[in-house]
Amino acid sequence: MATKKGNSKGPSSSVIAQNKKAKFEYHINEVFEAGLALAGWEVKSLRAGKAQLTDTYILVRNGEAFLLGSHIMPLNTASTHEIADPTRTRKLLLHRKEIAKIFSITQDKGHTCVPLKLYWKRNKVKCELALVTGKQLHDKRATEKDRDWSRQKGRIMREHNKA
Repeated sequence: MATKKGNSKGPSSSVIAQNKKAKFEYHINEVFEAGLALAGWEVKSLRAGKAQLTDTYILVRNGEAFLLGSHIMPLNTASTHEIADPTRTRKLLLHRKEIAKIFSITQDKGHTCVPLKLYWKRNKVKCELALVTGKQLHDKRATEKDRDWSRQKGRIMREHNKA
């Protein structure tokens, strides 16, 4: 029996947590995919969707990349013998060249690296992270204006199609 492989849009590619604020606050320059080194209780919590990426950032230290400030809420039933720290620093699994690139670009003024989302890829948890530059206030206003216009345009089209 042959099974279909590839990028199927099923439960294997579902998003666990998103950093929606990142696309509003920053210009996204380059995107990377990294694995996460997690404890068993964290994986169980992620399956339940108990994760947050607000105010999270990436730190490169000693040739390794770490995810700081992410919050994974421990489940009551997950582990009784282990003390769960919901905001612990988690190691990101990247190639050396990717870590070197992230480190060199984040050393420039105005550049940083932030996580965009956590998601399942087959049975692994992946983190999509991006090299970003901060937006000015007028850029944020333009983004908001475009979003409002597209929402209004959608309403007009729906009402026009009904008539």
